[in-house]
Amino acid sequence: MQRTLAVATMLVLGFGLGQPSPGQQDFIPVQAYSQQDDERILKLFEGLRVADVSDAMDMIGLPDVGLMDPSIRPLWRDTDEFTHRIAGIAVTARYVPANRRGTKMSPEEFRKWESWWYQELSSEPFVKYLRPGTVVVIDATDDGDTGSIGSNNILSWKLRGAVGVITSGGVRDTDEIIKERVPVYHKRLGRGIRPGRNFIESVNRPITCGGVLVRPGDVVVADGDGVVVVPREHAEEVARYAREILNQDKQARRRLYEKLGLPLDKSVLP
Repeated sequence: MQRTLAVATMLVLGFGLGQPSPGQQDFIPVQAYSQQDDERILKLFEGLRVADVSDAMDMIGLPDVGLMDPSIRPLWRDTDEFTHRIAGIAVTARYVPANRRGTKMSPEEFRKWESWWYQELSSEPFVKYLRPGTVVVIDATDDGDTGSIGSNNILSWKLRGAVGVITSGGVRDTDEIIKERVPVYHKRLGRGIRPGRNFIESVNRPITCGGVLVRPGDVVVADGDGVVVVPREHAEEVARYAREILNQDKQARRRLYEKLGLPLDKSVLP
């Protein structure tokens, strides 16, 4: 087993995984923001819906920009308190399909191999960037039946302040995640563990998820209508227009509630 791990390690070093390749260049700039600025921006987005934000994006000349494909959908919904909704600051990660697999091993060898893969090839280095108000956005579009997100690690991300997870890949332990009430928007189920199935390719770099560009620091809003990503440079303007749209909608629906004799709920209250 030790020889197998040593050979595998040399292969990894040969691929240069986690290290810049000669001549590598980044063409999309990434900007760091302070926690104070993140908190200020998120305050502007409190209670806003995807519909409000989408309409506001139209108003500033960005129709359909940032709207993820409808296949990225909520794992669960709460139509009483709307606790499935997300408004957060993107922390990004990209997982790619592995180009090699493990071999038949004894249970003891497998556990060592599995631990090594998690630590060296498919870890979670984005965790150190999580803080209150962040949302984990994962591009795992092509890694097949892999559950990079499960009921255990998602709680550890929440413990660090993450308000939810958006992924173009798979999620496992879904019964437990629903029970835990951590907001998740996903494309598919993924039953397999990461070892033997994917590599971590990058963290806090621009990615695509649901067909749209997501950069670290962008604002992500998600609800039963799906997910929308607001470029950070437009966040304040979008939030201002979206707030006006939401307030007008609440007033109009509140009048209809009253005419119909419906009890007022939080969706129509100021």
